[in-house]
This record gives sequence, C-alpha cells and structure tokens, in this order.
Amino acid sequence: MKLLKVFTRGLWNEIPPFRLVLGLCPTLAVTRSAEDGLGMGLAVIFVLACSNMLVSSLRNLIPRQVRIACFVVIIASFVVVVELLSQAFFYPIYQSLGIFIPLIVVNCIILGRAEAFASRNGIIASGLDGLGMGLGFTLSLTVLGSIREILGQGTFFGAEVMWSSFRPFSFMVEAPGAFVTLGILLAIMNAISKSHQS
Repeated sequence: MKLLKVFTRGLWNEIPPFRLVLGLCPTLAVTRSAEDGLGMGLAVIFVLACSNMLVSSLRNLIPRQVRIACFVVIIASFVVVVELLSQAFFYPIYQSLGIFIPLIVVNCIILGRAEAFASRNGIIASGLDGLGMGLGFTLSLTVLGSIREILGQGTFFGAEVMWSSFRPFSFMVEAPGAFVTLGILLAIMNAISKSHQS
C-alpha cells in the first residue's frame, strides 16, 4: 500500500507544475501543442525514473559533500540517452523540442526528487516515485498543450477538431497564452481540492 501511495502522489497531491510549482520553464515553453507536451513528458518520465533508481542504488556510495554534483552527472547521462534516442527515432519531436531536451538536466523536478526522495529510499520506491512524478508531469504538459493547441490552432495532435468557420486564438500559442492557461488550470485544481476538503 505504501508503494501505491508513493506512485500516486505525483498524479494529484504533488503534481509537479501545479502543486510543487516546479518545472515551469518546459511547462510553459514546450506546450504549444499536445504532441510537444507529450514528447517532453515522456522524456522526463524516462530520465526521472532511471535517475531516481540509479541515485537510490548508489546512495550509500556517494559522499554527502559531492552528492549534488553526482546527481547532476547521473541525470545528464540519462538526458544524453534521451537526446540520442529522440534524434534517431523521433526526429520531428526532437526538432520541435529543441534546446529543452538538454535542459532536462537542470529541471528542478528531477534534481529535487533525486535529493528529496531517491537519496533516502530504496530502488523500487524511488523508481515508482520517479514514474508517478513523471506521469503527473506528462499529464500536465499534455493537457496544457492540448488546450493551447485546440484554441490556438483548432487542432488536436495535428488533426482538425474545430468547425470550418472557427478562428483560432493565436494568443494561445504564444507565451502569454501559456501563462493564462496555466493560471486557469491552477485555479480549477485549487477549487477541486477545496471542495474535497469541505
């Protein structure tokens, strides 16, 4: 039961962009479409789950004084793997995400989970924590990207979904559209949480 709680924590209670307010740079920058949000989210799931498990397995070997540097090296290694795999097999997504794939190395979510959870817990729990946080992050980015793509382009994963006379809100695919959409989603999540508490 404890492992299930560890896994599901990242799906609502500590969903990274909304509850922990971490990882906002990629959240706002790469969510112009649902496909980009999903692509970035999948990359983060891989890096987060793998780095959490490796940090957990090496936690007793890493000296406390250099732990952050070691965590960054571990995370960077998995980011290079993601970057090379996306270049080889998912080149359009790699081009679309651009510099944000290498910047996963400095994503607060990944380094934060390595420090706060993986360095203190076992391999299985750390892997589930990384998977749950990564899935929550992926869902956040995909929902945000979907809303922006539907309203800003009239498409969903590239397929037309709006009526023929629909005029897209070009504002939604620009940076201010990301902030507005994120703010509305934050308000909805807070309202849902308050209604569950009362």
